[in-house]
Amino acid sequence: MKKRGRAGFSLVEAMVLVAVLGILMAITVPNYARYVTRGYLVEAGDALAEFRVRMEQFHRDHRTYAKSGACGHVAPAHLNAFAVACALAAGGQAFTATATGTGTAAGFVYTINQDNERATLALPSHWGELPRDAGTKWVTR
Repeated sequence: MKKRGRAGFSLVEAMVLVAVLGILMAITVPNYARYVTRGYLVEAGDALAEFRVRMEQFHRDHRTYAKSGACGHVAPAHLNAFAVACALAAGGQAFTATATGTGTAAGFVYTINQDNERATLALPSHWGELPRDAGTKWVTR
């Protein structure tokens, strides 16, 4: 009689493979989640910067940031993980746009005003504390 060759994996080999895959997943999944979140942060910053430019164009044409008691330009609503709101000040001669994180970006709050002053008001607790210069820039890492 001929001896048959092995046709498959032993239980030990399968368990080693599962352990290796588990370790790899434990490393890659959190890193990928942070990578996706950082992409949302860039999207929020781009949207705020573009909104500020549009508000400046509106101000140049109308000499005010206000239109019917609200901001002259509509805040972006197409963002994946942020909601943008605009608040007027100084009788329509100043504004502050705020992007507040939702979903996977919950806890992040960024602002920009008519003078292009950027600030990070809040970060999620797992990102640590706000750095000293958070009042002058958007924290994205």
